[in-house]
Amino acid sequence: MNHRRSNVVSMVMLGLALGPGAAVPSIAQPSAGAAQEIDHMLAYVEASGCGFFRNGSWYDAKRALDHLRVKYDYLKSGIASSEEFIERAATKSSLSGQPYLVRCGAGEPVASGAWLMNELARYRHASAHATVAN
Repeated sequence: MNHRRSNVVSMVMLGLALGPGAAVPSIAQPSAGAAQEIDHMLAYVEASGCGFFRNGSWYDAKRALDHLRVKYDYLKSGIASSEEFIERAATKSSLSGQPYLVRCGAGEPVASGAWLMNELARYRHASAHATVAN
């Protein structure tokens, strides 16, 4: 199979794995503020040192980050907000529908969507206070 056909087959398979709603993304784009928040959340995942459960296996933060970047890059044209990023890319497997979990240290696993929404709220709160202070 030549390289170009291999890429086409890979994109078709990714589209099928992500589901029919993702196969034809909308023209929405994250605003500059949302893109900054999403970049922060991706950096937060990477720096967390937490374990991430996806489709029956635990992965380290680097593997989780790599996976979320691939999903985000594919879905980016259909994501207009940080909340949509969490919901569409970081909450559950598009392949199996199983929720993603996060376990930090010896703590109990928590839903990745709730974990990221908490960090987004913390980040927005800190950003608002930093803006007021300036």
